[in-house]
Amino acid sequence: MGGKAEDAGGGAHIEIKIDTDRCMGSGNCMFWAPESFDLCDEGYAVVLDPAATDEERLRIAAQGCPVGAISLWRNGAELSTEEGIT
Repeated sequence: MGGKAEDAGGGAHIEIKIDTDRCMGSGNCMFWAPESFDLCDEGYAVVLDPAATDEERLRIAAQGCPVGAISLWRNGAELSTEEGIT
């Protein structure tokens, strides 16, 4: 499951991917980026609207996942979720 958002500058899309096999439904992503994440009826995270949250908060949401189920992608390459890395 995932979603894409266009960069604020009209550039490359940011795609959010969720590994539903790893997701445990902790809801941390919803805490950090409630406009972009929700939990489905099965209890795992789903992407609502990646464009609704800035990239920094998406990185924080990915970092906050206790099982590392969230990854961020741009132009087919996985983005680092480390602070300050772009």
